Amino acid sequence: MIRYRRGNNNALTDIAGLLVGNAHDARLRSGVTAVLCPPGTVGAVQVLGGAPGTRETDLLDPANTVEEVDAVVLSGGSAFGLDAASGAQAWLREQGRGFAVAGTRVPIVPAAILFDLANGGDKHWGRFPPYRELGYAAAAGAGTEIAIGSAGAGYGALTATLKGGLGTASSVLEDGTVVAALVAVNAVGSATIGDTAHFWAAPFEIDGEFGGLGLPSPLPESARAIPFKFRGMAREHTNTTIGIVATSAHLTKAQAKRMAIAAHDGYARALWPIHTPLDGDIVFALATGSGGVPGDAATMAELCAVTAMTMARAGYCDR
Repeated sequence: MIRYRRGNNNALTDIAGLLVGNAHDARLRSGVTAVLCPPGTVGAVQVLGGAPGTRETDLLDPANTVEEVDAVVLSGGSAFGLDAASGAQAWLREQGRGFAVAGTRVPIVPAAILFDLANGGDKHWGRFPPYRELGYAAAAGAGTEIAIGSAGAGYGALTATLKGGLGTASSVLEDGTVVAALVAVNAVGSATIGDTAHFWAAPFEIDGEFGGLGLPSPLPESARAIPFKFRGMAREHTNTTIGIVATSAHLTKAQAKRMAIAAHDGYARALWPIHTPLDGDIVFALATGSGGVPGDAATMAELCAVTAMTMARAGYCDR
């Protein structure tokens, strides 16, 4: 049996060295979340949604050159929001961070976006979208405290039932290894079961962190329904859940990718439906390397299982 407990803050920043910053624009009804990484952090990614919007994800393939990342940015704004990574990159460059090449440093900042253009905010921003400045502000304000719910990349997020937003959770294994997740939930579907207040992720709840309701028994007929938000706008790709899982363990790039793959199981445990052609579902994985090395395949399998459970818990955004 895998034994683990909730982290002290139940947040991504329970992993030493990771900092999180949020910035949003209330009139725009959108925002940005920047996760700053300590030097030596290995990065990977897995994309399973049918309508993704990304930056630098090819670089994270285990076959490609750069192993380490300086930050990961999650943003609203659909493709316009990819500018947020440039803002975070500018701030990191001012701090002297980045991959050393040809006498300069290039901060490595992978990013992903969600679609919140149809949430009622004022998107008439003129020639250039505001996301670069929001990305800079999010990076500059990063710290150990994480605002959740309507914050950062989750500020304008919606789901088929609840508001949606930014969520986080953490787990500590018996050997002290920390696993944590941060996710902006803007899913086409729902985190709750049918027309009830029960969460799909209820089996993984720790200490009543999202209400302690458990699963309904018996499951209602409505659990079989397929909820879609903006049903009449489904072809406009109005969705996406984008997230980050991280660990203090020392992983290779290939192991980090396996962790990102496992985290998508957490999406599937928390949201219904998921990974549709209308979603751009993505998970980045980060390994800071401050902890131990998984000793064998069984240990790595346990780490992946806890990763999935932690991501499922992070998908509840209203705490």
